Amino acid sequence: MKNLCVIDLGTNTFNMLIADGNGQRIFNEKIAVRLGKDGINKGIITDEAYSRAIRTMTYFKEKAVQHNADLIVAIATSAVRNAANGQQLVSDIFAHTGIQIRVITGLEEANLIYQGVRAALHLGTDTNLIIDIGGGSVECIVGNHQQILWSQSFEIGAQRLYDLFHTSDPIPPEQIIALNNYLESQLHPLINASILYKPTTLIGSSGTFDTLAEIDWIKKGGPLNGNTPTEYLLSSMDYISISDDIVCKSREERLSIPGMIDIRVDMVVVACLLINFIRKRLQLEDIRVSSYALKEGVLHSML
Repeated sequence: MKNLCVIDLGTNTFNMLIADGNGQRIFNEKIAVRLGKDGINKGIITDEAYSRAIRTMTYFKEKAVQHNADLIVAIATSAVRNAANGQQLVSDIFAHTGIQIRVITGLEEANLIYQGVRAALHLGTDTNLIIDIGGGSVECIVGNHQQILWSQSFEIGAQRLYDLFHTSDPIPPEQIIALNNYLESQLHPLINASILYKPTTLIGSSGTFDTLAEIDWIKKGGPLNGNTPTEYLLSSMDYISISDDIVCKSREERLSIPGMIDIRVDMVVVACLLINFIRKRLQLEDIRVSSYALKEGVLHSML
């Protein structure tokens, strides 16, 4: 069977996954391209980010060839779909690499994330709220193992929130208040959906949630009962402890936290504040962390 390659051109990181025809991973890599840096709220991809994207996609093409990937599926999300020069970047990447990129809508993104999460863990018959915090957008999906009941993509990703509210470090209390007021105004559809469908479990997919799980895992000294390679249970008490610690620290202090990684250290503060808002507003407690997200959803649909 053919080897398959999936590339997720995210606003913060580009993710590559190569698997065999049975879905077994052969190669996996993520690179902090920061496609939305300095331009996300202006609706452009800056020249520097543009160059980083071309370089990374050229490198990914080389890796795909090395690993005998017969089919490459590349998906672009918020930063590309909302940038005035997004389609030009798609054309230039094709000219440099021969990789055809499909720019997907927010709802398509939410559906693929749901497919990825469902492959990572059992959603059961209870109603879950799945959250994926990207750099450009945040996907919210309400559903169970059988179906999506409601979903929406919000253009309030971590890079956007960082640029708007994290203007000094550590983030000051007045900016936290301003951010919470902003989220209240932006997330009305989610709040209304939660009243209607009453989700009981919060599931966080990949990205920031992976980093929070890694920090907790290191603090506790390794494997815990109930965790699988694709799912991690982060208790409410443990999450609050980690989040409070992150929010009050400077960048240098955050980077010294065991488990924190450089590509996450800047935007993790606003991401935690977003999670805090959703947890409190929707009265959700423990977090199930899925290590699968969009690219695994794409792979699942290909298989």
